[in-house]
Amino acid sequence: MIERYSRPEMTAIWSEDGKYRRWLQVEIAVCEELAARGVVPDSALATIREKADFDVARIQEIENEVRHDVIAFLTNVAEHVGPDSRYVHYGMTSSDVLDTALALQIRDAGAILLADLDAQIAVLRRRALEFKHLACVGRTHGVHAEPTTFGLKFLIFYEEMRRNRERVARALREAAVGKISGAVGTFAHLAPDVEEAVCARLDIGFEPAASQVVQRDRHAAFVTALALVAGTIEKMAVEFRHLARTEVREVEEEFGAKQKGSSAMPHKRNPWRFETLTGLARVVRNYAGMALENGALWHERDISNSSVERVALPDATTALDFMLNRLTGLVDTLQVFPDRVQQNLDLTRGLVFSGTLLLELAQKGLTREDAYRLVQGHAMATWEHGGDFRERVLGDAAITEVLSKEEIDRAFSLEHALRHVDAIFARTLGDSDA
Repeated sequence: MIERYSRPEMTAIWSEDGKYRRWLQVEIAVCEELAARGVVPDSALATIREKADFDVARIQEIENEVRHDVIAFLTNVAEHVGPDSRYVHYGMTSSDVLDTALALQIRDAGAILLADLDAQIAVLRRRALEFKHLACVGRTHGVHAEPTTFGLKFLIFYEEMRRNRERVARALREAAVGKISGAVGTFAHLAPDVEEAVCARLDIGFEPAASQVVQRDRHAAFVTALALVAGTIEKMAVEFRHLARTEVREVEEEFGAKQKGSSAMPHKRNPWRFETLTGLARVVRNYAGMALENGALWHERDISNSSVERVALPDATTALDFMLNRLTGLVDTLQVFPDRVQQNLDLTRGLVFSGTLLLELAQKGLTREDAYRLVQGHAMATWEHGGDFRERVLGDAAITEVLSKEEIDRAFSLEHALRHVDAIFARTLGDSDA
């Protein structure tokens, strides 16, 4: 597991104790359901509830001899329960326990991730509203394009992260599914309604048609949803890393009073935490590929998926938990420098308004080709020789004969360029705060 990034809540779910605790929870739930149907005596159920327990070290000791993890677990549980342990695992196969308990782990890890996503969505929303009208330059291909606002940057991330939450919630419903249908899924020893009742007791779904295992497309969908979240995190990290470059310097990671940025260069203030997120996104994405490969098992089942899942599921959920918490803190404390934002917006001396000027000329009857030629000529002169784009335009009779000063002023107006920002916020947030 990625222990460096583990938080106690997530670590507990994927620990050996957490795994066996859920195995025992599944076994007891089956006993309870069978007792309700008269298969397991009430006295035996009482004993099982009271005495059923395990010792991780003892399970490992037994497993070293029998080389089967579930048998080792059941042997240790029997040592605690006594003769009534004959009703534990009644009519079940190993995968009934493994996959159903795995569903509980996925459900519980997913609940943490959903809470993480809620926190991230909330901070993105707050900062989007904070910078709703802070005009900044938009960049395409890394080159200044047209004006946008800093709030819209955050709003776009907010909306994507909201979609991510829906994906994770949907994938959780698909993956948090158990099965108690026996060795090849035919319910040879327990009836289908037992499975349904047990899964209801455990508050998870059930696999309508299974082989020996719950089908792995469910788990692949879950890990893929996590990979999509990681991709959004990387997108945000890359954006803020670019904006933190010295030449841009519109933002900066929160920098502690005693923090040091470099062992060699005391002036450094690096976006290192965003860089960490970029790297971890690569890790989580690669687990999605592994999960996708787990679907093709031999006939009713082999265990080629098992070793992958023992690494991929704990690591992917643990890493993403860390990433979301780190990102929420970074976004919450991100420093934005409005003066520098304005300097960058003005850097190309009005070139960001060339598209609007082009349309103003076209509306006055010029062909697009003629309008483009006029505007581009002054734009290229500004690129190559400096000066102010707007002043060049005002000095061109071919343009001023077509457009009034008021119309040219409108073409160079930030208010005009950004007049629909409120509408974008309103339709995205859909509430009065927009």
